[in-house]
Amino acid sequence: MSSNAALKPSNTPAVDRIWFTRCPVPTATGLAYKLGWLTEEFARDGIPLSTLQEDARNSDLSRHHYDHELNTLIREGGNMLSIAARAQGAKTRLIGLTWIDEGQAIIARPDSGIREPKDLKGRRIALPSFIEHRIPSHIRGSSIGRGMTLAGVRGALAYAGLSFDDVTFVEVEARRIESGAAPANAQALQNLWWGLNDLVQGRVDAVYVKGASAVDAAKRLGVVVAIDLDTLPDRRFRVNNGTPRPITVHEDFLNDHLDLVSRFIAQSLRAADWAVNNEAGVREVLQSETRGSADGVAAAYRNDFHKSLHPDLSPERLALFRKQIDFLLLHGFLERDFDLEEWTDRRPLENARKLLEQGK
Repeated sequence: MSSNAALKPSNTPAVDRIWFTRCPVPTATGLAYKLGWLTEEFARDGIPLSTLQEDARNSDLSRHHYDHELNTLIREGGNMLSIAARAQGAKTRLIGLTWIDEGQAIIARPDSGIREPKDLKGRRIALPSFIEHRIPSHIRGSSIGRGMTLAGVRGALAYAGLSFDDVTFVEVEARRIESGAAPANAQALQNLWWGLNDLVQGRVDAVYVKGASAVDAAKRLGVVVAIDLDTLPDRRFRVNNGTPRPITVHEDFLNDHLDLVSRFIAQSLRAADWAVNNEAGVREVLQSETRGSADGVAAAYRNDFHKSLHPDLSPERLALFRKQIDFLLLHGFLERDFDLEEWTDRRPLENARKLLEQGK
């Protein structure tokens, strides 16, 4: 796709590199990168692409996964970090939301008697502690295990007409991931779900987990998926760190280089279109992206997930995203509230769709 000069302001600073994030989850951006389309798109401009997870793993740049102060970063990742950064005043804009059910589950021992949400009543649930973090202002927003557990358990309880008053949370120690991004291998990803050892040893009755690596961890430890949260019929019961998943970008990059951001999103939309008729290819890519086994990927990603990878800013997704913001604010993960509509910028998606329609 060629650059659309009408979208690019004059006298803007040059871009020597575009950064983006690749979390271990299925995304159209990840597909576009793996297919080589993103690299090809910007090669004609002489602009290389780099990922924080791979190219900045051992550098100070990795912290920008949290604070979003890297001007040319396009971040598609869990919403807790992007929401927390915005609540702390980060100069970012929301340019897209995706929804991919990623294998959210409540894990229990095989003999627990936990088979559906109502069975959680009176049970002990592992709750990861707030982590310590080298960036003090990110201690709360970066405590992803705790936030995801609270949201996941809340959804299950709400579906059964229960609340947090009906369970006992047992705090388990959580440790931050040193890299500032995704863990590097399957074992590290499995270790993200603090509380699994407490479950095996009988100190808790249930643990919230998510994703292909979590399925593999359950098998390895001899515990089972007791409640499949992805089967809950209403999406509001499944709102969590990855649902909806935001795409955010630094305001300066967006304002100075709307054309580049729009072309990036256009390639993501193109990859989402490709995925609709290439489920096998998507699953092959996912084994690499998620660091999970083929069985783990198959168990975590189902129900024609490959047909709905397209980012959008639909009223439904924005409303579900607002629910997540309110939840994080209520439970102490955010510094302050903010205006979601003011944060949202629809121009890149609108321009990207036009670029695809024009075949550029």
